[in-house]
Amino acid sequence: MDPVSTSPTAPVAFLKGHGTENDFVIVPDPDNAIDLPPHVVAALCDRRAGIGGDGLLHVVRSAAHPEARAMAGEAEWFMDYRNADGSVAEMCGNGVRVFARYLQRAGHVTAGDLAVATRGGVKWAHLAKSATGGASATSADSATGAEDGGITVRMGRAVLPDDGVTVAVGGREWPARNVNMGNPHAVAFVEELAHAGDLFSEPPVGPASVYPDGVNVEFVVDRGPRHVAMRVHERGSGETRSCGTGACAVAVAAARRDGTDPAVTGAPVTYTVDLPGGRLVITEHPDGEIEMTGPAVIVGEGYVDPVWLETAFATRPEARSNG
Repeated sequence: MDPVSTSPTAPVAFLKGHGTENDFVIVPDPDNAIDLPPHVVAALCDRRAGIGGDGLLHVVRSAAHPEARAMAGEAEWFMDYRNADGSVAEMCGNGVRVFARYLQRAGHVTAGDLAVATRGGVKWAHLAKSATGGASATSADSATGAEDGGITVRMGRAVLPDDGVTVAVGGREWPARNVNMGNPHAVAFVEELAHAGDLFSEPPVGPASVYPDGVNVEFVVDRGPRHVAMRVHERGSGETRSCGTGACAVAVAAARRDGTDPAVTGAPVTYTVDLPGGRLVITEHPDGEIEMTGPAVIVGEGYVDPVWLETAFATRPEARSNG
């Protein structure tokens, strides 16, 4: 049985934000004082009975969270990320950008570089100085293509386990590339994005032993030179409008397929990745570092109704239904 959780006695503030329409409930909690059990996270992310989101960004100071204290010297803030079903996740690329945008909006940080602690390690974000470009934009902003107010995140290096993986949908089967971006991905190149099916449930990926904790599955088609489009089933959330780590995994897999691996060529390679919710630009450098640039928007803010929240805490997970 799950441990008993108690509803917060003070009003709980929230914001809603998105990055290329990958949307999140944001819960500011610098001192890690708010208990967020999985069933309450799922209730908050419910699109019909809650606020609605592909996931939840719990904003905590690293020093206040047991999973992040070791990173507190490098990153003041910890992105305690949860999937829409309440499960804990290592990382979320679009989430990092929205997390950084929230910190900027709240006055915790200004334009420039920002370290964010995640379960996938410390990630660095660069917030453009000008939302409109022009004379106030820095050279770094221009170099990353962030003059439009976008945020560039240094996503770290990809790990490519040498596992033979396949993805199957509706009687079709494709070989897939196993790419780990701090969280697991299976990238399949297909002829049409419709071949991915409805993506309501996780497409079968084999062998199952390769991904014991589940996997994010990307289906990819070519749109032009170094330009691809994708759909994704995110572990714990279903199909989402965008996935930042997934876009990075896709760019890495495409570079290996196309013979443009920067570690081999000695030159950085950039891929444009179109997602249902917008466009991300992914650059991989010869040292393996991957950068992702894209928008991040705060839509609104408010307080969770205390009566609703008390009910959400009191409702056992087995009593909830999506039907």
